[in-house]
Parts: sequence; structure tokens; C-alpha cells
Amino acid sequence: MASNSKGSSAASPPPPPSAWTKQQNKQFERALAVYDTDAPDRWHSVARYMGGTKSAEEVRRHYERLVADVEQIEAGNAPSSLGYGAAPPAGRGGAAAVERSMKYLKLQ
Repeated sequence: MASNSKGSSAASPPPPPSAWTKQQNKQFERALAVYDTDAPDRWHSVARYMGGTKSAEEVRRHYERLVADVEQIEAGNAPSSLGYGAAPPAGRGGAAAVERSMKYLKLQ
């Protein structure tokens, strides 16, 4: 049986988020528009759409950070930590606001 080099049986914390380029953020937005909340196996599908550059776990965490940023922006707090320039349209916050704003993206 392989031993843990740190000698701890506790689960390790998730790795820090990897950097996302502007192009990857655009691709992520397009993927969210294609694979909405009702899509089966959404995060795996979004990861495949990303061309293998991000895992399903990475895209899920990125989405959660995006939702948190939207909530903070709508509350009038700090600007986005994900590099998005403008706040989404005002309305109900959280995931619903993100999903609504994805429907209005210009896909280029």
C-alpha cells in the first residue's frame, strides 16, 4: 500500500485556479450558452468544448467564481476577479443572472 508523503489521511484542498486567457473566457461563455443548466453532464461537456484545456472540475469552479463575481458586482462591491470588463445586466443575482446574460452574448 502506497503511503502519503505528508503522512496525513485528510483530503487535500483543491489546487489553486489556473489562469484563464481572454480567449478561454470567451470560449467558456459560448460553452455555457450551448450547454445550459438542463444539459446532462454539463461540466464534462463544457470541458470538452474547451478543447481539453480545462477539466470538468476546473470549468465548474470557474462557473462558481463567475456566479460569485456577478453577485458581488450586482451588490455594488468590488469589480470582477475573473477579468470580465463590464457588469452583466441588472436583475436577479447569482446563477440565474449568469445564465440570462449568456443568452445575450454575441457569438463571434
